Amino acid sequence: MDILPDLPGGQPLKGRGAVSNRTGRFEREVRHRIDDGWSNAGRGGGTPPDPTDTATVEEVRPRTHVIVDATRSALTRNTSPDIPFDRSINPYRGCEHGCVYCFARPTHAYLGMSPGLDFETRILAKPDAPRLLVRELSRRNYRCRPIAMGTNTDPYQPLERRLHITRGILRVLSDFNHPVSIVTKSDGVLADLDLLADMAARNLAKVYLSVTTLDGGLARRLEPRAAAPAKRLAAVHALAEAGVPVGVMVAPVIPALTDTEMESILEAAAGAGAREAGYILLRLPLEVKDLFTEWLRVHYPDRAARVLSLVRDTRGGNLNDATFGRRMRGQGPYAALIAARFNVAARRVGLINERAREGMTGLDCTRFAPPKTPARQLALFEE
Repeated sequence: MDILPDLPGGQPLKGRGAVSNRTGRFEREVRHRIDDGWSNAGRGGGTPPDPTDTATVEEVRPRTHVIVDATRSALTRNTSPDIPFDRSINPYRGCEHGCVYCFARPTHAYLGMSPGLDFETRILAKPDAPRLLVRELSRRNYRCRPIAMGTNTDPYQPLERRLHITRGILRVLSDFNHPVSIVTKSDGVLADLDLLADMAARNLAKVYLSVTTLDGGLARRLEPRAAAPAKRLAAVHALAEAGVPVGVMVAPVIPALTDTEMESILEAAAGAGAREAGYILLRLPLEVKDLFTEWLRVHYPDRAARVLSLVRDTRGGNLNDATFGRRMRGQGPYAALIAARFNVAARRVGLINERAREGMTGLDCTRFAPPKTPARQLALFEE
């Protein structure tokens, strides 16, 4: 029998994924919230907080705070041997979608914030990213290779509707004839369909919609502010109709929770017009292990032990294995079964396994060229 760790209990918050704001791993002090009775003194002692009370609404429904990220570079480089790109752009740090399983949550600890609720309520935005990207792409020593977006946090999270940073980045990439691949959980990508269709006509753009489940109720708990599954499939259809190559990522596959839906997701995606497919087995690095365990105990206490037991079966007895080559797929009989099921189902519905291809995109890098504009004369002073 799988023994669950003794974690402090939380309560689900409407529109939020994490059920606590766990202290990040770099902090010297670990903080726990307790009720000593004084917070409710004016409401008759131990009476639960009233969600309509403006004095407590921030605690009951934490708001999203936007912070300007004073980054000096738009591009992030990596040398990881098991991912098919070496550069990416993340317009935002943190993600309001609130996916409880998100492997990017631990990055908020570097900022002195919690990978829990802070990750989905304290978002760092990069409004200067398009301008910085122009400078980086204009350098004489820049060599073009496809840029990936959505590899860490979603470029079409709700804030994008207001800030349009992703759209600004796409305009720059289009001007430079630079290829890009996008992964998102949002039908907000359709706001940029004009740019994406134009770039796709030049073989410069591909989009992948990440679909974890087709169950709307489960999706609301698992990824509360991401688009509903039906909207993501509708986005697949709209992109395909506009001539944008589109694929689906079944990500993550969660043992004993979403794994039974893999074939249904692939069939629905193919029916909507997807051409390619990939999957990632659930990853639980660093603080995500406890956050996900806590979420399971709150939302699915009857399945928690089974889910975590199967996760350990795929991770060498642990809840996570960060080894290159294994971190995306896992190991052991259960992981092998998931891989076999995916391959059979993808072939049956005519989807290309994106991992079997050269890189993630197959996009055209030969068109790349800085635009010839008067502003280019000033590039000398920006090097």
